[in-house]
Amino acid sequence: MNHTSRMTTTTQSISRLQPWMVPETTWGWYTTSPTLETLAAGYAPIGLKQMDSVALLNRTDTKFVMSHEQLFKALSALQHDYWMLSVYCQRLSHYRTLYFDTPGFDLYNLHVNDRAERYKVRSREYTDSSLSFLEVKHKTRKGRTIKDRVLTAQPVVEITREAENWLHGVFPFECQALEPKLWNTFTRITLVSKQCCERVTLDVDLTFYTADHVVQLDGIAVAEVKMDKNGRLSPFLAQMRAQRIHPRGFSKYCLGVSMLYDHVKKNALKPKMLWVEKMIKGAANYE
Repeated sequence: MNHTSRMTTTTQSISRLQPWMVPETTWGWYTTSPTLETLAAGYAPIGLKQMDSVALLNRTDTKFVMSHEQLFKALSALQHDYWMLSVYCQRLSHYRTLYFDTPGFDLYNLHVNDRAERYKVRSREYTDSSLSFLEVKHKTRKGRTIKDRVLTAQPVVEITREAENWLHGVFPFECQALEPKLWNTFTRITLVSKQCCERVTLDVDLTFYTADHVVQLDGIAVAEVKMDKNGRLSPFLAQMRAQRIHPRGFSKYCLGVSMLYDHVKKNALKPKMLWVEKMIKGAANYE
């Protein structure tokens, strides 16, 4: 069975498009529900300069996956507890990311093999502000996430000598072999707590693509709670408990690779892929 038919058979609820490189005019945020925009407008704004106090480049992360209905319910309940990032008077921000890995997907394998120390190398473009960064994200054996990044004049699409020089200081492996593997676009809402050092990102319209294939995840949202310590004061975590939405590991890069590449190791991710499919169908069990 070829790659296309397998994806169509096993993940019918995940939209599969014809091979293309996704142009900007087709990105998913144009179909974002007006309800999400209305809810976002109910939050007091916070600007990029005010975000410096919650940069949280060394932090703990807690992830949740939920339906849009659950996301709307949470946003309706939390308007008095959080500010919302506003960039150029826009609450829904648009991101484009290119992930790098070795020919043998060594960084992907660190994650699927559940290694204690894991790394991701990516170029991230904040398209609304035309800012781009080359980033290394390090998950430590103590469960903390450390992110190093450097501003780039434009999105990095190959590892140049200049990129290598920077990576040598923050990435413990050889970087000469890194090559582009996967593009990802999504729409993000960012909440900033009024009570503690906490930032919550909420991602919708997730799309993954390579030069040959595209996969969209419809109807789900990925939340990531970023804090410098425990979340006892987090209204968002309290809202997740109230809705019986439990923390769940979710790597955009790993899920995208597992859906778009045939030859990678993916047995460990199959339960998560099936669960995402059920989420899209509205049949997942949140208990």
